[in-house]
Amino acid sequence: MSTEDKSENKPDSDYSLIPFFELSSDLLCIAGFDGYFKKVNPALCNILEYSKEELLSQPINSFIHPEDQELTEKYREKIRSGKPLLYYENRYLTKTGKTIWLSWTSIPIDDKELVYAIAKDITHLKKHENERNQLLTELTASNKRLKQLTYTTSHDLRSPVSNLLAVFNLIDTSTIKDEETLEFLGLLKRASENLKETLDNYVDHLNREDALKLETSELDVRQVLNTVKKSISSFIRDSDTTFNIQLDDFDTLNFNRSYLESIFLNLITNSVKYAHPDRNPVISITTEINNGDKQLIFSDNGRGFDSEKLKGKVFGLHQKFHDHPDSKGIGLYLVYNHITNLGGKISVESKINEGTTFTLTFND
Repeated sequence: MSTEDKSENKPDSDYSLIPFFELSSDLLCIAGFDGYFKKVNPALCNILEYSKEELLSQPINSFIHPEDQELTEKYREKIRSGKPLLYYENRYLTKTGKTIWLSWTSIPIDDKELVYAIAKDITHLKKHENERNQLLTELTASNKRLKQLTYTTSHDLRSPVSNLLAVFNLIDTSTIKDEETLEFLGLLKRASENLKETLDNYVDHLNREDALKLETSELDVRQVLNTVKKSISSFIRDSDTTFNIQLDDFDTLNFNRSYLESIFLNLITNSVKYAHPDRNPVISITTEINNGDKQLIFSDNGRGFDSEKLKGKVFGLHQKFHDHPDSKGIGLYLVYNHITNLGGKISVESKINEGTTFTLTFND
């Protein structure tokens, strides 16, 4: 028998997991249903800057960022009920006060009342994501201001130029005998005509450019939705999200494909992100025709918010309605701009702990 064959037949007792636990660069721990660490590896101690004894002697909640403690506890209740927690992100505070982001996968062992968990430090990813989102919002706002200034300037200049040309048409040049004056008036008129033509061409060019950027086509709503669901399939699967899709009144839309994908992506991820901790997410998507307008109704059974109290603020940039650590206040802002940029409308109804319903009306 070869050396390789002999090694394969060694008893399990010969393969100690201690080096794996002690030497892993990932953060490994075993926690009890009582909310205390039972075993932690050196990597977890190093990143939190606490000794093993300190981590084992205090409740886990005391190491979690205060803004994330309540929500983390709700998800911990799911673990204690036997449901694994996959890809959950929250913030911890180190001994020196630094904030770090951890992404957890936690598996409960009910009969032992223990939770086996592994975490990765994603602080650098969150930093890059925040910088990217901040840059994106600044560029979007700056571009919008510049475009508005360009349109306003071009439009506002055309009126006085047109008035100036009208004045030239009212002048009876037959009564002017001075050749130099006639030549001067002719130069002014031609300059005004050239300026008006330039402004007209510039505005027309901007309109054509926008039309190209926002190219629309007849889209299969279900096909676009399935594309988005496939792109975040693991996110949907791990959250146990259920979809109820009823596209009875219509199943096609004349819309921009990238915009529709972004709308579905942001609404779905928001529904999962803000799912109620006591129930799995259920998302309903239906179509209706109201007074000749195509409407898409998107509903969930999540945590909800007081839409009456927040009327007029829901779709604002950086507006946040929950203490979720990953909330940026950008998703609904993008959804609103996507639908309104193509002449549509969006409204929302929501109640705390009852879920949220978005009604998107398309200018189809």
